[in-house]
Amino acid sequence: MGVKWRHRALPATPLALALLAATGCDSSTRDAAPKPTAAPSTSVARVCAKPAAGPVKAPVGAVTVDPAVPGDLAAKTESSPAHTTFWLRPGKHTLMSDHYDQVIPKEGDVYVGAPGAVLDGRKSNHYAFGGTARDVTIRYLTVQGFVAPQDEGVVNHDSADGWVIEHATIQNNSGAGLMAGARQQVRASCLRDNGQYGMNAYQAADGISGLVVEGNEIVGNNKDDWERRRPDCGCSGGVKFWAVNGADIRGNWVHDNRGTGLWADTNNNDFLIEDNLIEDNDGAALIYEISYNAVIRKNTIRRNNRVEGRDYAAAGDSFPFGTVYLSESGGEPRIRARTDKIEIYRNVLENNWSGITLWENADRFCNSPANTSSGDCTLLVKNTDRCTQPAIAKAPLYSDCRWKTQRVDIHDNRFVLDKSVVDCTVKCDRMAVLSNYGTYPDWSPYQGERVAEAITGEQHNRWHDNVYVGPWTFVVHDASRAVGFKQWQGTPYRQDAGSAFRAGDGG
Repeated sequence: MGVKWRHRALPATPLALALLAATGCDSSTRDAAPKPTAAPSTSVARVCAKPAAGPVKAPVGAVTVDPAVPGDLAAKTESSPAHTTFWLRPGKHTLMSDHYDQVIPKEGDVYVGAPGAVLDGRKSNHYAFGGTARDVTIRYLTVQGFVAPQDEGVVNHDSADGWVIEHATIQNNSGAGLMAGARQQVRASCLRDNGQYGMNAYQAADGISGLVVEGNEIVGNNKDDWERRRPDCGCSGGVKFWAVNGADIRGNWVHDNRGTGLWADTNNNDFLIEDNLIEDNDGAALIYEISYNAVIRKNTIRRNNRVEGRDYAAAGDSFPFGTVYLSESGGEPRIRARTDKIEIYRNVLENNWSGITLWENADRFCNSPANTSSGDCTLLVKNTDRCTQPAIAKAPLYSDCRWKTQRVDIHDNRFVLDKSVVDCTVKCDRMAVLSNYGTYPDWSPYQGERVAEAITGEQHNRWHDNVYVGPWTFVVHDASRAVGFKQWQGTPYRQDAGSAFRAGDGG
């Protein structure tokens, strides 16, 4: 599937939300004209420490499940008709002893946990809830101790459609705590300390649409450190999204994950990412990779990327690893969405390792051996085999066979950096728009500086009306070219018109 960094491409209940005011320095500028600030209030979901309690009595008509009877939940599910409500008594519920024993819901089944109800896999069962039944609901239940294999999940293992997960705690499992299907809603839940992902939004038929992730706390995931076990696998994060067409990601607290917080990878489209607090993740706060059309607004993003960014810098890597990282992703009017751009606005980025990076790998395109998302083509070309010489060298395939970082509009954000807080001297202060020198494969029509020239000056990528506090540097065209704020604003780059810049350490 996807690749994260450029070197890989080579051979319905109310949400329990508390308001947290975003922090930042007062904006003073070098210019006399008033400048915008971007300091929104951010809703933050603190649901892991104090999860909402389920009903103390069984709902009317519900089937009661006894924790003293091993396998009672699975057995009663099997013997009951569709659209049954099950109430799990307080206590630790278990399945039978076979690794593949699991609950197979029927369409419309509802599972409600009493206070203290836990479904425990005992580090033996692989999956908690599986099967293809639609419109299943799980509320007020803790699911823990399951050992799903890599890339597989514990709850909704088979990515069935229409599931609703509310006020649940899914924790301390291997693999992904939760998978996703179309129209899935995940609300006010705690996705904590799972081995690979909190949620893996992947469906084999690429049919996920209408996904809602709202008011959740997503913390401590990738506990098994998959990027070190399989270097550069691109197989970890708080939440990973694959080929999702339409997602609302709002009001979540995404923090302290080992690796990336939120990662959309491979032909995602039409994302709204708003009002999230994303902080203290080892890697990037957000990666949007070979994907299309998104609105990223009113998020507070702080103290991210300090582990991975520092590691790459210490290894001598000159690439500007951004905390918000767009890799071969942009706006595309021909693909239906609520926007035809990637618009990044009214966010606060504070004391992360670097800022926003727009990147396009000249060697990564549909049918290229350098595309490690092997087998995938752009959403504009259905037949991968069309992207070959001589056709790829001419319109329309010259444009349509590559994922392009284009039509990115970055405005009205606040970027704050204090190097003493980040504890760095170099390479943590960069905003970037760049590509590499195209070399591979030998039949590529994108060799040389063609892509670098395009992403820098021809693809409508624009910063404007932002506020900068701190010693920011701007990387343009390629990793070797760093400029100051005046050069960034001047010819030929003409970026950040109307923006305010105060040098020195941020506060």
